[in-house]
Amino acid sequence: MTSPALQPDPGSLALSRKEDFKAFVDAPRRSRPEALDRNTLRALTAPERAAYDRSRRQWHANLGPIRTPQLAHLHEDLWDIVDSNLQDGDQAKGAVAVDAFPGLGKTTAVLAFAREFHRREIAEHGPFTAQGHERWPVCRVGLTGNTGMKDLNRAMLEFFGHPGRQTSTATQLGLQALDCVLSCEVRLLILDDLHFLKWRRTSGIEVSNHLKWIANEFPVTLLKVGVGLADKGLFSEGEALGETVLAQTGRRTTRLDMPPFTIDTEKGRRQWRQLLLALEQRIVLTDAYPGMLADDLSDYLFTRSTGHIGSLMTLVNRGCQRAQRTGIERLTRDLLDQVRNDEAAEQARRELEYAFRAGKATSRPHGARTPT
Repeated sequence: MTSPALQPDPGSLALSRKEDFKAFVDAPRRSRPEALDRNTLRALTAPERAAYDRSRRQWHANLGPIRTPQLAHLHEDLWDIVDSNLQDGDQAKGAVAVDAFPGLGKTTAVLAFAREFHRREIAEHGPFTAQGHERWPVCRVGLTGNTGMKDLNRAMLEFFGHPGRQTSTATQLGLQALDCVLSCEVRLLILDDLHFLKWRRTSGIEVSNHLKWIANEFPVTLLKVGVGLADKGLFSEGEALGETVLAQTGRRTTRLDMPPFTIDTEKGRRQWRQLLLALEQRIVLTDAYPGMLADDLSDYLFTRSTGHIGSLMTLVNRGCQRAQRTGIERLTRDLLDQVRNDEAAEQARRELEYAFRAGKATSRPHGARTPT
C-alpha cells in the first residue's frame, strides 16, 4: 500500500496517462473539514489555522460532483449503453456522444461515470487479465484542434506509456493501440474535446473513418465528449462534401446531452433548490447557516450562473475563498458582487437581472422561505 506521503497530488494529475487515471479512480473520498465556531477559530495557533484554512481552500475548490438530475439521467443512459455492448467480437458496438454547451458539467459527469465503471470492472474481474496483463477498463484521450489519425493513435499509446509511440508510422501506431486495448481488456474509450476536430476538413474525415475502424475492430464502447457535435456534422446524413462519409457515425452513435437548470416550471425550480441545498451542506464557513444559498441567494445565484452548473460552482468556490480570506465567513450578495465569474455568465446575466427585478421570474418553488 502506498503511504499517504507518496500519494500523487490530486491537483497535478493528467488523466490522459494511466497511472494518473488510476490515482483519480482510487483516490479516497475527500474528508469534509470540521466547521468551527468563531471562538474555536480564534483559539487555533498560527500553524493550526494555516493548516485548517488550507484544508478548506482545497475542499471548496473540489465541491463536486453533485448528483444532479442531469448527471443521474446521463449515468443511467450510459449504464444502459455500456452494459448492452456485450456483443461478440464480430459485431460493432454502439457509440455515445455527450454533446452539450460548455459549463454544464459534461466532462465532470463522464469522468464520474468512468470512475464507477472502472471500479466495477476491477471488482468483478480483478486487476489483472487471464494473460497476466494489467486490466485497464477505461482509456481516456483528450483531442486537440490539430488531431489527425496518427495523433489519435499516439495519444492512445501515450495513455499506456507504450515505448513505440514516438517512432512508429500511423498504421503501426493503430495496431499497437489495438494490441494495448486487447491486452489490457479496455471496455470504454473516452475521447474528450471532440469538437476541436475540423470535421469537414481532410484530417476530420480521416479521424472519422479511423473512429469507424476502432468501432469495428476494438471491443470497446466509444464515448465521445464535445460541444456542438451535431452542428459540426458528426451525425449528418446529408450529401454535401464529407457528410456522407460521416453518416455511418450518426447511425451508430447515441447522442446524450446535459441541459442547464431552468426555472420556468415548478419542477425546474424544485431541482434548482435541491442543488443549492446540496451545496449548502458542503460549504465550510464559520457563519454559514441553513438557507444561505437556497433561500437568501437563490435568484441571485441563478442570475449569476444562468442555470449552468459550471458557472455556479465557479462562483460559489471563489466566493468561499474570498469569504474565508477576508474573515466574513459567509456568502452574501455584497461579497459575491465582488467576485468575478466566467465571461459567458457575466454577459448573459443582464437580461435575467431585469426579469427578476420586474417580478417576471423567480427561482424559488412554492412554499420556499422569502429571502431576508
